[in-house]
Amino acid sequence: MSSAADNAKHVPVLLRRTLEVLAPALAEPGSVVVDATLGLGGHSEALLRTFPEARLIAVDRDPSALRLAGERLAPFGDRASLVHAVYDEIPEVLDRLGVERVQGVLFDLGVSSMQLDEADRGFAYAQDAPLDMRMDQTVGISAAEVLNTYSHGELARILKVYGEERFAGKIASVILREREKEPFTTSARLVELVRNAIPAATRRTGGNPAKRTFQALRIEVNGELAVLERAIPASLDALAVGGRIVVLSYHSLEDKLVKGFLAEGAASTAPPGLPVVPEEHQPRFKLLTRGAELPTEEEVAENRRAKPVRMRAAERIRERAGR
Repeated sequence: MSSAADNAKHVPVLLRRTLEVLAPALAEPGSVVVDATLGLGGHSEALLRTFPEARLIAVDRDPSALRLAGERLAPFGDRASLVHAVYDEIPEVLDRLGVERVQGVLFDLGVSSMQLDEADRGFAYAQDAPLDMRMDQTVGISAAEVLNTYSHGELARILKVYGEERFAGKIASVILREREKEPFTTSARLVELVRNAIPAATRRTGGNPAKRTFQALRIEVNGELAVLERAIPASLDALAVGGRIVVLSYHSLEDKLVKGFLAEGAASTAPPGLPVVPEEHQPRFKLLTRGAELPTEEEVAENRRAKPVRMRAAERIRERAGR
């Protein structure tokens, strides 16, 4: 089990760059920043230390993360509000706290270090563990239930779409055959099955062949893409003019969604050919990154989990028409 001391050693991904991008929005007294993915609280702690006039609202669906981060952030007293919620519930959280608009929002997507490091959560394919993968273990179905109950078509779909797995149909067939012999309960058996289902030539490159299957199961179990599809527009809506959003994504599906929403906000909605673009059709957001920013070699050396990260950021420059 993690401790508050262990958490303090954790290196948050792209921390310096995140603080740099958010800084212009959080310098003023009374500014509010939302950490949509609290996790172990590394980013939140840095935000509170770096911007002493800011108030933090942090959400996480994982009760264990909230408990550990709560210990870490206790010295900041009532400057930090920690809420048990999924990040598509941010509008309701802000409403309950009486906050209409915020100056900063941070998303650090994917699975947290704590969830990867605690073997009994079943997120990591490198160690044998119960196939759970729920970020909030009090609700929803586990990865084992998905493996043991989904049809061949459903399994193949999530492996192909969420895991971008070329051999989705073959792996799904093997899962159905093997679960007839014995239901799936732990990860080591699944890792071995996936390894054997993939051609030897493919296994020699790209790391552990089970990585894509585990990613697909995690996304399905936690409804991650559907939640993100609701959360990004809601968070953009909550930003005040001059407010900034930073999103750290770890796979192409997340990044593609984020890119689409930010690009839409930064585009004019006027019909082509107008000599003057009316105010209500002008872009509401300005992109702060050229494409997706990648981690530096130094950042990857400091924290190997930063390697796949892609950062996108934007600033609200105009209210939505009618607000």
